[in-house]
Amino acid sequence: MIAKVGVSFLVQHLRIQVFCALLLVPFAFGQGVLEVQSEGEWHGHRQLHFTFEGHGAHLVVPAHPAPSRPWVWRARFPGYHTGVDQLLVERGHHIAYLDTGGMLGSDRAMGLWDRFYEALIAEHELSPRPALEGVSRGGLFVYRWAALHPERVSCIYADTPVCDIRSWPLGVGRGLGHPATWQGLLKEFGMTHAQALEYTHNPIDLMAPIAGAHIPLMTVVSRNDVVVPPAENTDVLATRFRQLGGDIRILNVAEGTQASNGHHFTHPNPLRAADFIERHSSGTPTPTGYGALRGGLANCRIRFEQELKGRVAFLGGSITSNGAWQAEVCQYLRSRFPKTDFEFIDAGLPSMGSTPGAFRLGSEVLGLGRVDLLFQEAGVNDSTNGRSPQEMIRGMEGVLRQAALNNSAMDCIVMHFVDPGKMRTYRAGQVPEVVQRHELVADHYGVSTIHLALEVTERIDGGQFTWSDDFKNLHPAPFGHRLYAASIRRLLSEAWDEPLNSESKITAHVLPKPMDDQSYDRAMIVALDQARVLKGFDQASSCDPRADGIGGGVRAGFVNVPMLVGTEAGARLALDFKGRAVGLWVAAGPDAGVLEHRIDQGPWESTDLFTRWSAGLHLPWVYLLGTDLDGEAHQLEIRIASEKNPKSKGRACRIVRFVVNR
Repeated sequence: MIAKVGVSFLVQHLRIQVFCALLLVPFAFGQGVLEVQSEGEWHGHRQLHFTFEGHGAHLVVPAHPAPSRPWVWRARFPGYHTGVDQLLVERGHHIAYLDTGGMLGSDRAMGLWDRFYEALIAEHELSPRPALEGVSRGGLFVYRWAALHPERVSCIYADTPVCDIRSWPLGVGRGLGHPATWQGLLKEFGMTHAQALEYTHNPIDLMAPIAGAHIPLMTVVSRNDVVVPPAENTDVLATRFRQLGGDIRILNVAEGTQASNGHHFTHPNPLRAADFIERHSSGTPTPTGYGALRGGLANCRIRFEQELKGRVAFLGGSITSNGAWQAEVCQYLRSRFPKTDFEFIDAGLPSMGSTPGAFRLGSEVLGLGRVDLLFQEAGVNDSTNGRSPQEMIRGMEGVLRQAALNNSAMDCIVMHFVDPGKMRTYRAGQVPEVVQRHELVADHYGVSTIHLALEVTERIDGGQFTWSDDFKNLHPAPFGHRLYAASIRRLLSEAWDEPLNSESKITAHVLPKPMDDQSYDRAMIVALDQARVLKGFDQASSCDPRADGIGGGVRAGFVNVPMLVGTEAGARLALDFKGRAVGLWVAAGPDAGVLEHRIDQGPWESTDLFTRWSAGLHLPWVYLLGTDLDGEAHQLEIRIASEKNPKSKGRACRIVRFVVNR
């Protein structure tokens, strides 16, 4: 289950040490036991073929292995219902298979499985806790091996599994049985018919160690299966497992094909099965995951699944605007809801934190129509841009409260992306200030969050990857974007795991009282023509701030657009407004000046527009010049000061927008 992050750092580090120790277990059988004999292709991915102790084996290798190198160990019939495995390979899982023929989960089979496991771990550096996948008679393998080695199993997914040899292959109950296989089983197990009837290592008898290790199960069956009848197999196993406190999900298919006596069918939901495996086999150092799922995400799901409409918005900074993770999330939503007509809004803008986000939200997101699901990230820019703790609260509450006021049924997810500063703070045993503040707001509004910065830190410290070679930067390499997308998928799949009740209705979220009465919950953009130029400012219909030799980089939306431009000391303008806060959105570049301002003829205050990035970039920046006002009519006056920052080339003030919090 996904829960709030609260595990002590000592416990986390102990868990990481155990994980690393398992990876380094010496392999006693020598190198080269899994020497590749040939290489093929499996649904667009490499497939390595081996012979292991006389048995055929293969390993499907993903193009981009996921952190911790998770894998699925398939027992029997690798060509049946491959859709689940295909999805998992695309997500970075390896798929392993060992042909154990007619061993049917015998002692000999278990010994072979033990040695194959050790070989894969040693030679391919796979996760020490694979997901087991048993198809039909493969159930005899996966459940028994899990009972023998519960510490080595992350989860079990079974497809029409045999759970009792008396049902199949003997067929003493409702099933057809298979006499030839039954005779082969007696020989393999070294038992008489009478002894086999008393056999106590059937999967239905082995649930105690599996439940005790909290290994989750998922099974798909067809109700008319007379080869492996569910009533004698999965249903019995599920009842016993649940009595022991175990967690099992069963996907029921009404009817399998007549030709297969109900045993074969079209898989009802490969995506749900893949999500289940990914969620439980991701190898995160914190087993409960890094998401706080507050209040569920049911409203957007009902909209997507029942009304077949969906508008999803992504609000954030450059990590969102350059977001390959965003594209993966969109693709997941399309796959999860293939009949839904989606509209995706990319409202990512470099350098933007929660305060600019609050002022942009109305015009750039909410103004485009009803939003069903909002992804919000601001943690990197709020901290690196030096926003105060109060500003972090006001900005984030401004976004979430505006969203709720606009559409009380809107679901939201806040993401805490990583940067080196957050990693240092976590390693010091503390929680970053911006994460604390944003979490306070999210918890107050019942909004789900994902602790991506903590996940990246703990996975790096656990030896799963490195910052320099894999993640590379706070603007992640493709590896980092895939990690972000996988974490988001895990949260969504947890929230939407159970089938939706057909009578489910969209319900309004409860709107609590504001945390801060001055939060930017009525934030808006004010047009440039609302200001009165008193002296020295010119309205440029299309301003390129790099012109006249100024140079520097620019951001999209802040070049070749209308601006109010003043470059000389003494330039002045005034803005009449009604609200609780007022400010400017400027392009602060290499020639940015010092601005003086006052509210309602009060004392003049000064603000240096030149930022630590301005020497090389006309940075879009929101400066709030008046806050904690009473919401009534006021006047803002600004003028360019004669003094300037010694690092600046000039005294320029280029205003792209005015901002007001009503």
